[in-house]
Amino acid sequence: MPLLVLFSIALQIACAVHVVRSGRPLYWVWILFIGSYLAVIVYVIAAVVPDLRNDPRSRQAARRVLHTFDPERQRRMIKTRLEIADTVDNRRALAQECMRLGDYANAAELYRSVLKGVYATDATFLVGLAQAQTGSGDFAAAHETLDTLFSTNPDFRSTDAELLRARVLEAQGDLDAALEQYRTLALSYPGEEARFRYGALLKQRERFREARTVFREMLARSKHAPRYYRKKEKDWLDSAQRELGSLGPG
Repeated sequence: MPLLVLFSIALQIACAVHVVRSGRPLYWVWILFIGSYLAVIVYVIAAVVPDLRNDPRSRQAARRVLHTFDPERQRRMIKTRLEIADTVDNRRALAQECMRLGDYANAAELYRSVLKGVYATDATFLVGLAQAQTGSGDFAAAHETLDTLFSTNPDFRSTDAELLRARVLEAQGDLDAALEQYRTLALSYPGEEARFRYGALLKQRERFREARTVFREMLARSKHAPRYYRKKEKDWLDSAQRELGSLGPG
């Protein structure tokens, strides 16, 4: 059978499956198998493309592809918006994009630029600044920013900010305080990063038995977690598996 015919049949079957799964009228199936390539083209334009535009997962996939080929595209767009309207929201968006690109120095400068006036003690911006300072390795500045955050926002609660504080304490060599912070977060943080960092620091302190327990519990718990969670936390779970392997039996 000619290759073009096989390809046409494959496309017709794929579109027919889409008809059934999307709940469209079944007359489309007959049109597809009668009309061959022309029917496939019409169906893709009339049904598949609109579905992709309205599917959040498709839009996210498209954004990932664009970021891969042109990582600066989003930053250029936000910079243009900022030039047109120099607003706090546009500065925040640009700071977040700089963070995504690993440009921590510019992210920190942008966060500092909005921490004025009514936003001088804004918790969200202070967390962003501390994250940027941590990313650039300026742990002393990050520590100072976090002190400002918690002293000026006594009712503020954020596990991300608490995890950041633990990381800063560890980087500054205050390992006992960091270990205690990680221990608390291991029970409350909505993800595996805090638990992994807790286990890794236990290992660093040569508390190998406790470290094994942390890593084993991470992996055991993940087996019963939803698939989307395991996918989201894959890097931390893989790291836990490697660390457990390096500790050996015990």
